[in-house]
Amino acid sequence: MIDTMNIEIEQIENSKLTRVDFDDIQFGKVYSDHMFISKYRKGEWGVNKILPYRDLSISPASPSIHYGQSIFEGMKAYRSPEGEILLFRPLDNFKRLNISADRMCMPHISEEVFMEGLSQLIKLDEKWVPSAESTSLYIRPFMFSADEYIGIRPSDDFDFMIITCPVGKYYSKPVRVKIETKYARAVEGGTGYAKAGGNYGGSLYPAKLAQEKGYDQLIWTDGKEHKYIEEAGTMNVLFVLDDVLVTAPAGDTILKGITRDSVLTLARDWGMKVEERKLEVTELIDAIKSGRLKEAFGAGTAATIAHIATIGHEGVDYDLPKKPADAFSNRILNELDAIRTGRKEDKFGWVYKVK
Repeated sequence: MIDTMNIEIEQIENSKLTRVDFDDIQFGKVYSDHMFISKYRKGEWGVNKILPYRDLSISPASPSIHYGQSIFEGMKAYRSPEGEILLFRPLDNFKRLNISADRMCMPHISEEVFMEGLSQLIKLDEKWVPSAESTSLYIRPFMFSADEYIGIRPSDDFDFMIITCPVGKYYSKPVRVKIETKYARAVEGGTGYAKAGGNYGGSLYPAKLAQEKGYDQLIWTDGKEHKYIEEAGTMNVLFVLDDVLVTAPAGDTILKGITRDSVLTLARDWGMKVEERKLEVTELIDAIKSGRLKEAFGAGTAATIAHIATIGHEGVDYDLPKKPADAFSNRILNELDAIRTGRKEDKFGWVYKVK
């Protein structure tokens, strides 16, 4: 092993890179050569390591398995036309990880460990960052309980890790979604605002039911009355009503998405009227029927912008108007792509260059 900036690095003997078809990258199927790990023991973070990507050895009694004490983030690295590696808003992911850690009784990770571990890992696996259009290196930082104790209490020991994988488009075409009025993704006072593993595990069954009926994802409504629009699948959801961009306000049931914030920031910068407010299901359906709904789309790290083609509600499918090339969501997608890949000025300070 060699020591670089307090990170022990064990390099893989034979890279898997030559076995990857970068012309056909399936999302989340192929992982890069290395992974970063830092262990929290006896009240402090210890040795930081970069190791070859491999299976973990974990106690069968780990609370991460039994009680879901785990959190994660999702972010991406991009290749600029000059060949530089650029990260999009990594410090926002770092801050949100610690917000999730607070909610799940987990220790904070330091900015130094997060950013140095991330930077060193990306530098070591820099050849894994693709350069083709609509491709990127997906980055998954996560933390989980490493205790060996079956008992419901906050854990003492934790592991923080980062893994990466090259990816292409998450959705190959506009999606069909169904407004969910029975199951809930989150409730007031719960963990909806945190990126906790259990939030996503609980969403699988209602999503499966919707997929069996021909939908790609759900539009979640509030868990109390199912009266208000909240999120779309694993993304924030936004609507263009007439010439106004409308989205639900971030709160304890809605994740404060980084892509969502980027969209709202750009919209305001362009002079568009933005409303972060509660949107009733009935108002949305009325807007579809009257032609006031111009666009609907999800916003998240994996897909960036997921165009919505159809919204199903109470057994009726509403097909939305086909978006012209200059539609707001298309312009936003193009603008974000240009900023993230260094093809356009980053006046918001969102891009971090891996040196």
